[in-house]
Amino acid sequence: MAALTNPITAQGYAAMKARYDHLLGKERPEIVEIVSWAAGNGDRSENGDYLYGRKRMREIDRELGHLSRRMKAARVIDPADQPDKSRVFFGATVTLVDEDEVVRTITLVGDDEQDASEGRIGWSSPLARALRGAAVGDVRIVRLPSGLKEWEVDAIAYR
Repeated sequence: MAALTNPITAQGYAAMKARYDHLLGKERPEIVEIVSWAAGNGDRSENGDYLYGRKRMREIDRELGHLSRRMKAARVIDPADQPDKSRVFFGATVTLVDEDEVVRTITLVGDDEQDASEGRIGWSSPLARALRGAAVGDVRIVRLPSGLKEWEVDAIAYR
C-alpha cells in the first residue's frame, strides 16, 4: 500500500507546526509542573489538580501524536506553481454558480486547514473531489447529505 500523503499549503503547515510547538514547549511543561506539585500533596484519588492534570496531559499527548503524524505525511504545495492554471487542482480558488444562480467562491486546501465558513474546502471533501480537473464552464454534480447539487465552474484562480 502506498504511503498516504497530506497535501497542505505553506500557511497551513506553518499553523500546524506552531500548534505543535505551543503544545510541546508551553502547555505540556505547565501541566507537568502542576501534576508534579499535586502529586506531592498526598492522596491522589481525590486531588482535582492531579486528576485534571493527568487527563489534560493525555489530551495534549494525543494531539501531539496526531500533529506529528500529519506533519510527517505532509507535502507542502504552492498553488502558484501549478503548471495548468486553466483547471481546478490543489490550491485553486474557484467561483461556482449553482442551479439557483447562487455564486459561491471556495479555495481547495489541505484537510487539516479546511474551514467552510471561510470558504476553505478540504482536498478530500465531496465538493473538492467533484471539482478536480474541471475547467471554466464545466458542470459538476455533487452528492451532498441534502441530495444532489449541480455546480458550474465560473472562474478559476491561483494565488
